[in-house]
Amino acid sequence: MADILAVLYTRILRVDPADPRLAGRDRFVLSKGHAAAMLYATLAECGFFSLSELDTYCRDGSIFTGHVSHAVPGVEVSTGSLGHGLPIAIGMALAVRSAGRGARVFCLLSDGECDEGSNWEGIMFAPHHKLDNLCVIVDFNKIQSFGSVAEVLNLDPFAEKWRSFGWHVEEIDGHDLIALERVLGALPGHPDKPTVVIAHTVKGKGVSFMENKLEWHYRSPSDELLVQALAEVSA
Repeated sequence: MADILAVLYTRILRVDPADPRLAGRDRFVLSKGHAAAMLYATLAECGFFSLSELDTYCRDGSIFTGHVSHAVPGVEVSTGSLGHGLPIAIGMALAVRSAGRGARVFCLLSDGECDEGSNWEGIMFAPHHKLDNLCVIVDFNKIQSFGSVAEVLNLDPFAEKWRSFGWHVEEIDGHDLIALERVLGALPGHPDKPTVVIAHTVKGKGVSFMENKLEWHYRSPSDELLVQALAEVSA
């Protein structure tokens, strides 16, 4: 999801690192809260806090917890219990529209998270209320905790499901920066409809020994493998 966040925070989101709680700001909710490290790194690179603060990640007493914490500047809501982020984002979209602020709400889901029933209740709710200021992005890397998405609980036909619930649907290569900017910058994708962007991604993209490997959902690299991984993504 690094490419998705890079485009959101450098090209799309109307946010101010100097004033993270600006009333008219766009909102971003990382529903897949276990991917906290990527969001923290993005916020640091954008100036919400210093990069050096990331050295405390997952240490006792740090605000940089392993699941996303709203104690971190720029984070809207603590997440990690999967299936909660989208309902929260829907509530935000309804609230900012009612307040007449014109803000947009973006929510990033994992594909495995779409097994959760609370998401599908939200997926019904948003079109009913015509929340065209809401954009959901699904990081569709086809792998979840204990196997492939197709094996654990097949989501296909995925795009058709969203369409049948009344959403405007876009399907793109989630690593294509130009496509991401084009689609995410076009909100609302359709008047009176929420938008979902199904971003087809590769788990471990750019690292030869990680790509599409289930075990890297949990593993941490050794010092030697870290050096190799950084060299490969920097090449």
